[in-house]
Amino acid sequence: MQTKDESLLRDMEANDANAVARKRDHIELAFQSQIANGTLDQRFYYEPLMAGHPRRGSYPSFEFLGKTMRVPMWVSSMTGGTQLARTINHNLARACREFGMGMGLGSCRSLLYTNDTLADFDIRKIMGDDLPLFANLGIAQIEQLIARNQEYIIREMMDKLAADGLIIHVNPLQEWLQPEGDRFEHAPIDTIKRLIDNFDHPIIVKEVGQGMGYQSLKALFQLPIAAIDFAANGGTNFAKVELLRSDEIKRKIYGALAHVGHSAEEMTHISNQILDELGNKALCKQVIISGGIQNFLDGYYLINKLSCKSVYGQASAFLRHARDNYDTLHEYVDAQVQGIELANVLLVVK
Repeated sequence: MQTKDESLLRDMEANDANAVARKRDHIELAFQSQIANGTLDQRFYYEPLMAGHPRRGSYPSFEFLGKTMRVPMWVSSMTGGTQLARTINHNLARACREFGMGMGLGSCRSLLYTNDTLADFDIRKIMGDDLPLFANLGIAQIEQLIARNQEYIIREMMDKLAADGLIIHVNPLQEWLQPEGDRFEHAPIDTIKRLIDNFDHPIIVKEVGQGMGYQSLKALFQLPIAAIDFAANGGTNFAKVELLRSDEIKRKIYGALAHVGHSAEEMTHISNQILDELGNKALCKQVIISGGIQNFLDGYYLINKLSCKSVYGQASAFLRHARDNYDTLHEYVDAQVQGIELANVLLVVK
């Protein structure tokens, strides 16, 4: 005669339509699922006893760049000027609104003197007013506009986009290697300082895939800018992009330059050192950690390692999923958000 508990267990198994298939999978996959000792992720303490599974939307909201974000994920600068770029930017803006992310646009150079590509970048209504949206210009364009006393054109561009601020991308290697590249007359740090003196919008400064070393980071942390975007080596590298566009001779001569730079993890360590050294002299206190962030574990680790307020950014991963229908992007972002929520309750950074 069955006990009450045995009867209840039998009923539970009968109601679980996948029980038999799941157990068969467990047996067949057991040997494939073993993890070798040397491949363990040593960045975290895994604490399975200390919390239940996270509820959806459980990651605590926080202020970043003057607005409230719901997850520590930033859509790093993409592109514009093509029909595909319009689809990408509009899909990304929709994801930002749904999940509570911030976004930096790709280079808005084409909007300085014409509205021909405005539809590619005009995403504020899609994204909403409550999340940070930043326009983007290269340091070469900033230098040229300052030389002509035309900083007002930047403000007009920002008004078109209803952007909260401006990203300045600093890209000397890309410009050097680009067949159509510009040449800088002044050190980028001096151009940035000159713009700050005549500009009343928040500014983010980023590289484009090489990262930045100690001296550049220290100079930026001492400026009254809104944030630094690492754009470290390890993600999309625009020096390498230009080499791929170039001729064989240049690829042979300059190919090694693509491997020069700093990883996001190294830049995190350097930034912590600088912030400790500067103390109250550090005027910039927010960072976007980007470049080689492959998944939510990379991002979660680095934002917890950095000693100032930060989010982590991705570009190519979002780009890969934003080119088609929105459902593809939604599925990707949703999985990343659930991952960061899970990490936040089960993992402690060492």
